[in-house]
Amino acid sequence: MNIDDVLKIFIAESQELLQQMEDALLQIEQNPHDPDLINAIFRAAHTIKGSAGLFGLDGIVSFTHVAESVLDRIRSGELAFNDALAALFLQVCDQLNALVAHVEAGGSLDELEPALHKQGAALVDTLSQYLSGTTAPASIVEAPAPVAREISDKPGEHWHLSLRFGPDVLRNGMDPLAFMRYLNTFGQIVHIVTLTEHIPATAEMDPETCYLGFEVAFATDADKETIEGAFEFVREDSQIRIFPPHSKTADYIQLISDMPEEDLRLGEMLVRCGALTQIELDEALRKQSGTEVSPQPIGQVLINEQAVQPQVVTAALQKQKQVKDNRTAESNLIRVDAGKLDQLINLIGELIIAGAGTQLVAQQSGAAELVESTGVLSRLVEEVRDCALTLRMVQIGTTFNRFQRVVRDVSKELGKDIALEITGGETELDKTVVEKIGDPLTHLIRNSMDHGIEPAQVRLERGKPVQGTVRLNAYHESSSIVIEVSDDGGGLNRDRILRKATERGLVGDNQSLTDKEIFNLIFEPGFSTADQVSNLSGRGVGMDVVKKNIMALRGTVELDSVEGVGTTTRIRLPLTLAIIDGFLIGVGKATYVVPLDMVEECIELTQEQSTTATQNSHFIDLRGDALPFVKLRELFAIEEDAPRRQNVVVVNYAGMRVGLVVDQLMGEFQTVIKPLGKIFDNNRALGGFTILGSGAVALILNISGVVQEIAERQPQPLPNAAMAITA
Repeated sequence: MNIDDVLKIFIAESQELLQQMEDALLQIEQNPHDPDLINAIFRAAHTIKGSAGLFGLDGIVSFTHVAESVLDRIRSGELAFNDALAALFLQVCDQLNALVAHVEAGGSLDELEPALHKQGAALVDTLSQYLSGTTAPASIVEAPAPVAREISDKPGEHWHLSLRFGPDVLRNGMDPLAFMRYLNTFGQIVHIVTLTEHIPATAEMDPETCYLGFEVAFATDADKETIEGAFEFVREDSQIRIFPPHSKTADYIQLISDMPEEDLRLGEMLVRCGALTQIELDEALRKQSGTEVSPQPIGQVLINEQAVQPQVVTAALQKQKQVKDNRTAESNLIRVDAGKLDQLINLIGELIIAGAGTQLVAQQSGAAELVESTGVLSRLVEEVRDCALTLRMVQIGTTFNRFQRVVRDVSKELGKDIALEITGGETELDKTVVEKIGDPLTHLIRNSMDHGIEPAQVRLERGKPVQGTVRLNAYHESSSIVIEVSDDGGGLNRDRILRKATERGLVGDNQSLTDKEIFNLIFEPGFSTADQVSNLSGRGVGMDVVKKNIMALRGTVELDSVEGVGTTTRIRLPLTLAIIDGFLIGVGKATYVVPLDMVEECIELTQEQSTTATQNSHFIDLRGDALPFVKLRELFAIEEDAPRRQNVVVVNYAGMRVGLVVDQLMGEFQTVIKPLGKIFDNNRALGGFTILGSGAVALILNISGVVQEIAERQPQPLPNAAMAITA
């Protein structure tokens, strides 16, 4: 095992734990006495401290120990969570994130940036004020002092740890003594006996092999799960046996039988550690050689100095079974490098292209068996494709939840009372899309809070509740995911936007625009209606970046707003950026692909419709409804003559139906999306290209861009506000 790889796992898990800790802290403000939230915060801090101790990251261990001590007082009821403590621990969370990021960048915790060190020291001082009678570490890089407690020397009064480290522990970068030092951070080692029987002669000794075992008497108030967590990184290749106080004699006898040492030698170690008395050992070994050992516990089992009732034991066993079931479910999950998934998708894409070529050859050969075989292969490849794409699908709720902190901090900075409501968090989309949508959402949420939500006094005057609301919602629509950012604020001021746009020359004096077109002006670079520049907004930077980032994901953004009621920003994104089902069409010698989920129907363009379209080139009659259309031959300037028979492919995007006039309908086709070069950046009607089985190139249509082309050619607004969806 490479220590760098293990460190990466520590960093990834620490970042996840800190995110969980932050989520719990944001909830604790509304439920300050919720024990589950308090325990979740404590467990996150405790796990990070323990893992950091294994890597010798004393700076993180020291800092987290102080925070954990305060959390321990909260768990015991000596302190109660309030707004001040919640805010303090959010800063602690930020500091830990910064320390972990410093380690990830390859930095040493002994050489922190002055600002980071100063901030950590200030937090330690503040936390220490909550530890009455407890001395906090003077420096962020000092190791924590052992937990002070009264130690009992009576046999059976403490935990017993039987440790046999694997021979490759040292080669894997682990130090057995580091585990002992870490145990002292949440308890105290009462007795320890080192087993050296397996150390070979000096000439035969391998300095990279671990030959040691330990029998440890350990006093702690922690539970078994916490103790087991200390040995997380060596559990698989080591023998770790943990016995709680007042364990049964039979358990220790079983230990003696399972371990490789001689029975008398190991029994002597257990007596020295205080796990057994000499009388109990002699009696147990005597019974082991004859009759079955009695399963009765040594002495009376006590919990909080009270005898355990049978029903309590039953409940505890049920609880333990639930925990075991949960761990079994968790053990079925594995971490996979995102780069490996990307490589898998790329290979499947190439497989699809190769499969299409094979199928084409089979059809040309006319061999029925070969055609059938390639058909089966094509179906299996499609299933593999769907399965692989599912591996990259993640719920957007994790991204949404991160904005709880943004809303909390920004609302305090603005002096407004604002809550975040989240719906549709279970909606899934491609991990690549999720990673890139965070920045645009941040801009939109901050704008809603700064410009949208009114001050408390204004809201009261308008009959609104003092607390404003920002909502995040996500849902699937056809082959897209729709993300909505809405607020119940003052909405967009149409006249003000138009006046600012006219002043900047974006709109002519006599130009007539719809409300949707006016609202979309806020996406222009440098456009702002703010009278004053603040820390959050007003410089005209942000909304144009939002539009640019969303378009880079082959998505669109639209605005709906009612003045005095609120604003909704609606983002539409493809579910995946890699592979889609397409519908192949031909115009002249060129071939194009339309996303299959957007195709509603295909109809023949009659001579009458063609004549009408020539006289009025904007609409055709589709069963009594006016259908706006575009001739791809004209859109892409194809100079070849049109055939006598043409077809119309009716597509639906965001509720807007349009027709594409084409020459040929060539059927369904699995499409591997490949990006076009920068020379095509200004062609909004194209979204990429793919390679056909014949080796020819087919262009993939960006239907949102095509809709925009149609909308701009019409002398009047299209139904369903087509311009709005193509902002």
